[in-house]
Amino acid sequence: MSCGSEKSKKESLESFPVTNPIIVDTVYTSDYVAEIHSRQNIEIRARVKGYLEKIHVDEGAKVKQGDLLFTISSQEYKEELLKAQAMLKSAIADAKAAELDVQNIKTLAEKNVVSTTELSIAKSKLDALHAKTEEMKSYEASARLRLAYTGIKAPFDGVIDRIPNKTGSLLDEGELLTTLSDNHEVYAYFNVSEKEYLAYANNKEGKENQKNVSLILADNSLHPYKGAIETIEGEFDQGTGSIAFRARFPNPENILRHGASGKVRLKRHLKNALVIPQKATFEIQDKMYVFVLDKDNTLKTRSIVPKMRLSHLYVIGSGLTASESIIYEGIQDVTEGLKIIPKRVDLHKIIPQLANQ
Repeated sequence: MSCGSEKSKKESLESFPVTNPIIVDTVYTSDYVAEIHSRQNIEIRARVKGYLEKIHVDEGAKVKQGDLLFTISSQEYKEELLKAQAMLKSAIADAKAAELDVQNIKTLAEKNVVSTTELSIAKSKLDALHAKTEEMKSYEASARLRLAYTGIKAPFDGVIDRIPNKTGSLLDEGELLTTLSDNHEVYAYFNVSEKEYLAYANNKEGKENQKNVSLILADNSLHPYKGAIETIEGEFDQGTGSIAFRARFPNPENILRHGASGKVRLKRHLKNALVIPQKATFEIQDKMYVFVLDKDNTLKTRSIVPKMRLSHLYVIGSGLTASESIIYEGIQDVTEGLKIIPKRVDLHKIIPQLANQ
């Protein structure tokens, strides 16, 4: 009678899939919102005042270093240069005449025909004329430079941005003419938390992966060229607790432009991670739990602390060991204290299936 009762009781038990946490080495990715900047992006401004005489390029045009972009009316500056050149010639002539005077007075002074005082006065006059000559040279160089500023050239290869002024506009010194961007390479700036920064800094494999960084564009497409992390800022932002990274990406087709947005994707290696399926967990009041089997296959509720979420898996920080068994599926149909018949499932074999779900 007793044996029949036990057999009947065993037959009434339900069977549930059960698995064990496993320890794996895996790779995961983290995405960070990024601001994209051109490798060089500068404002082109007028260096002199005048009328915008001619615009040699169009908005969005690609230009080469040295290409003429704008011409500012130059007649005034040509006349200024001619005046400066004439003044320089006059100063040089006056200095040469004074040199002859000094030579003559020196000869007379040696013969005691004139006093040494007159010689000193002549030398002082010559020194003053030499100083004036240097001043006129500076004035002439300045006038020549201002004339050169009437022709604005591209300082490097790049793409022309918006041109706010039209031909004939009166420009003030320092007025914005356009912006020039060198987009053949771009910088992506993104912020990383202090905890993630320390994990990156202490991870040798992470440093090796710094030359294998991906960029996700605003339409969620993948930029076809891999980038590399080049620099990390020197201090944390006290307001956000984060620090800025900079990655460089090739951009030969000029797809990326200054001011665009995207996401930098970093690949990280995780060694000896204890993982369980997400479907084996449930939450109560913001805490996570699993059903653990004891020695006689009775279920116990166990609180766990997840360290990280991967695709269909949780990396366990604490609360479980690899030797313990947990309910894999059907957690909604069981309660604590329920005795079951375990149906063993190898988590190594089902992880690939989970990835395809």
